Amino acid sequence: MRQHHDHPGRHDHDHRPSSGRQALRHRIGHLLTPHSHDAADKVDRAMESSKDGIRALWISLLVLGATAALQVLVVLLSGSVALLGDTLHNVADALTAVPLWVAFVLGRRAANRRYTYGYGRAEDLAGIVIVLTIAASAVFAAYEAVDRLVHPADVTHLAWVAAAGVIGFVGNEVVARYRITVGRRIGSAALVADGLHARTDGFTSLAVLLGAGGVAVGWRWADPVVGLLITVAILFVLKDAAREVYRRLMDAVDPALVATAEQTLAETPGVRGVAALRMRWIGHRLHAETDLLVADALTVVEAHAIAVEAEHRLLHAVPRLTGATIHTDPDAAETHAVVAHHRQSVSSHS
Repeated sequence: MRQHHDHPGRHDHDHRPSSGRQALRHRIGHLLTPHSHDAADKVDRAMESSKDGIRALWISLLVLGATAALQVLVVLLSGSVALLGDTLHNVADALTAVPLWVAFVLGRRAANRRYTYGYGRAEDLAGIVIVLTIAASAVFAAYEAVDRLVHPADVTHLAWVAAAGVIGFVGNEVVARYRITVGRRIGSAALVADGLHARTDGFTSLAVLLGAGGVAVGWRWADPVVGLLITVAILFVLKDAAREVYRRLMDAVDPALVATAEQTLAETPGVRGVAALRMRWIGHRLHAETDLLVADALTVVEAHAIAVEAEHRLLHAVPRLTGATIHTDPDAAETHAVVAHHRQSVSSHS
């Protein structure tokens, strides 16, 4: 018998285990009159996390837009090609908010007959766009560095260039930390990847600062060499972001979450074993499916009550879990024992 329950996560009522008739009465009572577990609650929680993601994107866009605007003024003043490249990076990073914003808006749409799990996977598609943007930034940074080595150029107003580099680093680092923090809190791999992208652009801004210092002491090659080193750093960040998005696309889940879920289910009264457990991310929402072994002598109502209790415990134990499908199976060992006993009785009477 398969029980499917979609819930918002944590609840404001007590789920401490009881015993005997009291436990059965509680379970059957909840079965007949469920409380705070309707679809509206789940949608409210999911939409709230999407709102947090959208808010993070708009704040990031404003910060990076202001940073890029200040850098444009210095570019016009100094003619620094390196700072121009950094400014373009910041503009590109700000524009990555667009596919993520589209993904979060799509993710708030309700499931339908065609997209039965909803539109949460749009975040994973946005993550691919962000990874490609990081890769393009690495290629662009490498090109600019090599071009500067081949065609050296003078840079004026070095103090202003250095200041613009610091501003770029600070702006990107603030945005990176904010995006990564919100992304991890709501479980959005795409937003985390976008935060890592902002961090790479912060490193590029530091390259402008170091390059300006090298040019100030007469090392014209300093700017392009540092640019190549920053390109290598961007590639490492690209690897981490691509791995995060790849794992999400392949339905990878932290093994620690699986272990927590298994232990929680196994400790539920009435559960004799966890035959299977599957978990997957859909956007920034976690879903679970499990097969539980229960006594074969239980009624349908009693087995369902155990499934409800197991689900409650699971939703409390696993962060960002918004849905669980629980299937109860009769304990095979007990069933085999009963069948063997029945066959033995038949043989003795014959």
